[in-house]
Amino acid sequence: MAENHAPRSKGPVLVLYTELAPYVLACLNSLVERTGTELHLVRWPVNNEAPFALEFHPRITVHERASLSDDGLVALVRRLRPGLVITSGWVDAGYLRASAAAKRAGAVSVIALDTAWRGHWKQWANVLLARWNLHRAFSHAWVTGRAQARYALRLGFAEERIRTGFYAADTPLFLPLGERLLAERASGWPHRFLCVARYIPTKGQQLLCDAFAELCDAGEAGDWELWLAGTGELHDQVVASPSGRHARIRHLGFKQPGEMMPVVAQCGAFVLPSTYEPWGVVVHEHACAGLPLVLSSAVGAAERFLQEGENGFRFIAGDKATLKTILRMLVLSSDAELRGMGRRSLELGMAWSPQAWAETAADLMGGATHSSRIIPSSLSSR
Repeated sequence: MAENHAPRSKGPVLVLYTELAPYVLACLNSLVERTGTELHLVRWPVNNEAPFALEFHPRITVHERASLSDDGLVALVRRLRPGLVITSGWVDAGYLRASAAAKRAGAVSVIALDTAWRGHWKQWANVLLARWNLHRAFSHAWVTGRAQARYALRLGFAEERIRTGFYAADTPLFLPLGERLLAERASGWPHRFLCVARYIPTKGQQLLCDAFAELCDAGEAGDWELWLAGTGELHDQVVASPSGRHARIRHLGFKQPGEMMPVVAQCGAFVLPSTYEPWGVVVHEHACAGLPLVLSSAVGAAERFLQEGENGFRFIAGDKATLKTILRMLVLSSDAELRGMGRRSLELGMAWSPQAWAETAADLMGGATHSSRIIPSSLSSR
């Protein structure tokens, strides 16, 4: 179990991150704006499949992981003397060393986890190893949802040292869009499904294209179209497939967040057909944009942003028949019904934000160990 420390509330914030995305930066910017703290960010190189253009707050100092050795990371900790360290996962051994050094110096050291508890042998092995590696480096866990909180509990973090809600969409970007679209669509709703995801095996674009093309060819898709945005290792393969070339399917390529706004404005439902998706911030984004949701049973973010029958539906991950059933249900819905689902999506999306994220981080900066409705008490059973 995690040791008890008396953390310092003074000192800058140090964030040790892997693949940085705009929604993460929105949270970090909000923290700096809310608290006025100095923030240092170490990041991995930009992923070529998601080459986001990022704008950093002036109080955020960026360090490239590639330019820092493991010893250099520890030296950075000793120089900065941070009061709060947030580390994304445990895949980087140098990050673990730096986090451990910060914890020994009295910092609140937080591991951020989006991996859901699934109970396979590797996770049980991590449970056994956690007492030797994780708890030397981390005092708290900040996870995305309930399944991730169960994992943190099994890893030995006390319930009062677990926070949920680590991921938040850039709501100031998407909520105004959702409000505007709902107002503009009072007399009609666009009949286009939208999927935004990397073209990798776990995202399910091929399954989605196959399912939608079959509906079209059977005369069961009405006047709907399917648009897909993103890039990745399977992009060319999916685009060149028989269903991927269907006349009513468009592949838009990678889009920066600002470039997605006019795309979303032309679409009427969001689909995420992943076979593995521990969370999925893109769900929060398109809920805020006021779109009905079609999510596979593997999408973790459904726990917070989907109320089945109210703002969308779930289908069995990897199962084309149930996906076709749900798509058909949306096609047969009236524009008024779709607008009602979009309004409910917006309401659910508004419930979490980078500002709320910053409040949680500020609470951790103060060294708090009390629960501010951290996780449901029912999760405490092992």
